[in-house]
Amino acid sequence: MGEPFATFVIHLHNSQPCDTVRAMTRIRSTPPSHPVALYVHVPFCRSRCAYCDFDTYTGLEFAMPAYTDAVCREIEAAGERWGSPPVSTIYFGGGTPSLLPLPLLRDILHAAQAAFRLSPAAEISLEANPGTLTSAYLHDLRNLGVQRLSLGIQSFHDAELELLGRLHTQAQARAAVAAARESGFRNLNLDLIYGLPRQKLCHWQETLRTATALEPEHLSLYGLAIEEETPLARQIAAGALPAPDPDRAADMYEWAAETLAQAGYRHYEISNWARSGQECRHNLTYWRNEPWLGVGAGAHSWLDHCRWANLTDPLAYIQATAEGRTPIIETTPVGPEQEMGDTMMLGLRLAEGVATDRFRARFGLALETVYGETLRHLQDLDLLTWDGQAARLTPRGRLLGNQVFVHFV
Repeated sequence: MGEPFATFVIHLHNSQPCDTVRAMTRIRSTPPSHPVALYVHVPFCRSRCAYCDFDTYTGLEFAMPAYTDAVCREIEAAGERWGSPPVSTIYFGGGTPSLLPLPLLRDILHAAQAAFRLSPAAEISLEANPGTLTSAYLHDLRNLGVQRLSLGIQSFHDAELELLGRLHTQAQARAAVAAARESGFRNLNLDLIYGLPRQKLCHWQETLRTATALEPEHLSLYGLAIEEETPLARQIAAGALPAPDPDRAADMYEWAAETLAQAGYRHYEISNWARSGQECRHNLTYWRNEPWLGVGAGAHSWLDHCRWANLTDPLAYIQATAEGRTPIIETTPVGPEQEMGDTMMLGLRLAEGVATDRFRARFGLALETVYGETLRHLQDLDLLTWDGQAARLTPRGRLLGNQVFVHFV
């Protein structure tokens, strides 16, 4: 599903190109005290999905070698800047990372191993489109050290896949899962989307039952969001499609939660379920508001009390790095108050919630001291539970998360 986004990302606002020196001097170089999660953005796609507003591009396959060189240079510079920080996870997101030829993926992994202290137990994930995979590619990908595969299946109904602008069929999706298993992948995530225009509950139930029958270790279920300037948004605006029904989408979500619990999956984050011990460690870094470094065009980072974003155009990104210029276009220092709010907003997405002990260890203040009145108000609205030890969303709060998160912005 793209940058953690696949994940979640706090986007920078009003990001305009800025002076190189000004951008870099606002990012300090204190070595991180906590292992860093490395996100690698691969912006290439064969075609653009009807709902997608991610930083992705078609027709730029010719730039893949130069883009890989640019990413490797950015990784090398980051390692020098932060003194070879420890890295616990690597996540290739996009776009369609599985379009990148294996020698280029190998180059990026080698650059990361040279620049950072990569944990021997590092989780290395790659997003893939089922329509781009072959058994040979998967086998070699596994031999490269990628252990976790995230397949953007979205639906097991061909008509829904066509509506979404996906290139694969449900038969190809099943075949991709079988090929991944045959190639040795034992940590498999399936991305699914619900709440489509005209989608019937029974069709969603069939999709989810098919998915669970394939026994993935992890499932990510996303309610369809209609983003401006996408083909789906234009179809809805023109009256060619109805807008998604939020009540039906809520029914789909609640049914999925009940069904997956019965199937042995733990609902550990609003949109994510996993077998015990198979939670996505990379995405847990985002939700716990721990440091991550994003490399590549359009990638975002959060490190050393600062957020920043890279140039979004892959060709401009390539040119900047080739000329020895930073690809960073904007930086935002993050003060303690904002960091506390981000920690709450992200942490409440998790079933574990936000514990006062962890909050105090990080900020030197009790959760009650900073947010006690807000937590009690949200508890009165049945949006979260607060027992003095931890704050967690209620089932109602999971459906109405934005009504909770706005209190911590």
